[in-house]
Amino acid sequence: MKKLWNIFFLGIFFLNLCWNQDVSSLTVSFWNVENLFDMVDDPEKNDNEFSIGGKKNVTQEIYALKLVHSAEVLADLDADILGICEVENRFMMEELNKAFIGRNYKIIHYDSPDRRGIDCALFYDESKFIVLESKQIKNILSSGKPTRDIVYVKGQFGGEILHVFVNHWPSNYGGREQAVPKRAETARFVREIVEKILNEDTKAEILLMGDFNEGPNEQNIQYLAKDILINLMVPFTGKKGVGTYVYRGQDSLLDQFIASSGLLDDQGLKIEDNAVSILDLPKYRQQRGKYQHYPFRFWAGEKLLGGYSDHLAISVEINLIQ
Repeated sequence: MKKLWNIFFLGIFFLNLCWNQDVSSLTVSFWNVENLFDMVDDPEKNDNEFSIGGKKNVTQEIYALKLVHSAEVLADLDADILGICEVENRFMMEELNKAFIGRNYKIIHYDSPDRRGIDCALFYDESKFIVLESKQIKNILSSGKPTRDIVYVKGQFGGEILHVFVNHWPSNYGGREQAVPKRAETARFVREIVEKILNEDTKAEILLMGDFNEGPNEQNIQYLAKDILINLMVPFTGKKGVGTYVYRGQDSLLDQFIASSGLLDDQGLKIEDNAVSILDLPKYRQQRGKYQHYPFRFWAGEKLLGGYSDHLAISVEINLIQ
């Protein structure tokens, strides 16, 4: 009899856990972590500046500070799913996961052919999101030069299928004139993949996230979204002092969520109005000096600022329609 009572109370305990856990909404975030590198010089990557003996003069203390500050951002986000870019390898995803004690994330990561070795990756809480499939999508430009792969994840939340893409499009490094055509190729490539999913299921619930290196009103993002996707960052455009990145004193929204119409209807999963937010706390911006209001970055060239990142993180709440 005592054994039966123990089983009964154990069952009640686990039911309470389920009742107390919020299973009606999913928090999805994205963050460019700004060069989360290990301290080992990989001869196959252009990563020596972050290694011991490199020109940034990285020490164990500096490495530890980067992890501590990155984990602080993860704590403020407290996301169920977190897309990441500018991480060097899986080891650094594991290091960041250990540094953030709030959750024990599962990791999806693939090594991309980027010359600096920076990758896209994904953290997810398996108690909220069940991964059914993941793969790296090779983004091979017509020039043959390597760029970051796109991470694709198909998963389930509340019995509904969610397609997630983590992006880091070619930057303006080397000049904008050269970069815009690269992003145009990437936009066409990503759009073809999204169209294929929508052709199979017009109501498919798709979320693209990432550092697109263009704002919502720029040509390649406009092409990507036209007639098939909705850019969730549009309400933030044109607002003074609002953005995720600052270049030459101008705010921009390089970091974006772009969704299919299936995520905005009243079936399955839904993103409500005003569900997107920017993690824009005072500590994440420089508060004085020439670069006041800029994101408080960790590095400025070879100078250690000891902040967080040159990008602010973004989040969106996705509700389960009961």
